[in-house]
Amino acid sequence: MRAARDPKPAKPGESHPTESDALRDASGRGPLVWDEATRRVTPAKPRGFPRVPTHVVGAVHERRLYPRAALRLPLRLKRVAGQREPAPVTLLTKNISSSGVYFLCPRWIEPGTPIELEVGLVERPLGKGSVRMTTAAHIVRVEPTDTPGWHGLAASFDDISFQRDEAIPPRFQKS
Repeated sequence: MRAARDPKPAKPGESHPTESDALRDASGRGPLVWDEATRRVTPAKPRGFPRVPTHVVGAVHERRLYPRAALRLPLRLKRVAGQREPAPVTLLTKNISSSGVYFLCPRWIEPGTPIELEVGLVERPLGKGSVRMTTAAHIVRVEPTDTPGWHGLAASFDDISFQRDEAIPPRFQKS
């Protein structure tokens, strides 16, 4: 009963945050997660690209759910709002993730507009072993750039498919 009437004051540094308090107090720090095993809040490990050396290509520092790799890959804008581009121009990505891409374009495209893109992931001479990603996407953000007449476009992928120039060896195919 003594403890109920006269609680012992907690010493500084002995505070044990609850799960909700710790996750709520994430201002100024990276994302935090509750570890049930240790009953503590720990910094979340950043999500990475499986089998891609982001320490070499660089990952853009941000708090997005899917990290972006700062890669300059060839990109072709094939369709805008369902209309085929008369002369698809090859552009370059600024950064890319598994959920979207950011690139510069000489054309203003309204946010929400559906587009179709083709990104060259692996380019090989004579097309032997090249891999291209074709994706249906939609524009989520348009930004002005330092280059007059160009716009920074952020697109979110809706559907992704891959095309290879050569067949996958049978030992790598699912049975």
